[in-house]
Amino acid sequence: MGEPNWETYRSFLAVMTEGSLSAAARKLALTQPTLGRHVDQLEADLGVPLFSRSQAGLIPTQAARELLPHAQAMASAAAALVRASSGADAEERGTVRLTASVVVGGEVLPAILARFREAHPHIAVELVLSDATQDLLRRDADIAVRMVRPSQGALVAKKIGRIGFGLFAHRRYLEKHGTPKSLEDMRGHAIIGYDKETPFIRALRQAGLPLTREMFALRTDADLAQLAALRAGFGIGVTQLGVGRRDPDLVPLLPGALKFEIEMWLVLHKDLRGTKRVRLLFDHLAEGLAAYAATSRAG
Repeated sequence: MGEPNWETYRSFLAVMTEGSLSAAARKLALTQPTLGRHVDQLEADLGVPLFSRSQAGLIPTQAARELLPHAQAMASAAAALVRASSGADAEERGTVRLTASVVVGGEVLPAILARFREAHPHIAVELVLSDATQDLLRRDADIAVRMVRPSQGALVAKKIGRIGFGLFAHRRYLEKHGTPKSLEDMRGHAIIGYDKETPFIRALRQAGLPLTREMFALRTDADLAQLAALRAGFGIGVTQLGVGRRDPDLVPLLPGALKFEIEMWLVLHKDLRGTKRVRLLFDHLAEGLAAYAATSRAG
């Protein structure tokens, strides 16, 4: 059995994430035959088939599924190596990879990062938006904005504050359909909600909001889609108080009816504390997010 090289693993990972040789080849800017040879070579080196070929395309084998997290770890390590080499630890330059939820990353961070760019023009930021928790121990990112306190001892965490949630509707919707005066009144309104129940939804229910899937006129698990529908005047929805309050067309409804907050944490790997570009962004984010959190408290 030969020793696989990173190029073959990279091609394998692209096929697994993109779903086909053609899509993977486009992502890596390779020809399809070249990428196919990489997969064949990896199978030969490992001595196991990774895909079964069918008219439907490539179907991953059990061996491929077991190999996937290891290839992802290699990709994360390679990306971390590139970031580490992009600037010396003591220099104000290089690349920092930041991850956050889609709402925080899309609604809150852009203005904060714009100010950071003005102050530190030689530091590039890679922003990853995902509601899945990125693994800082595996170096999927350098800094993370999280809504739950991390438990790993190798991570440094700073509590930013608490983020409250509330009910909002666009003023255009309320002009047409009226303003509910109680939770019971909401039953006659178009409510924006979830498709699949999540721990967050169960927490909202425990906080006093009697939600059931059947109540919703629009069901989506994409937070940005819910927010877009809210701004479009579709109906009544739940969003972060800091996001809702900054939009003059979104009207807060039934203050006090929903008493629900989550913590916001800023996290980095302890080995990066001495890296200047990472520390600069971490401190800048801590200040900017604390200001945002102050606008997101109930009351």
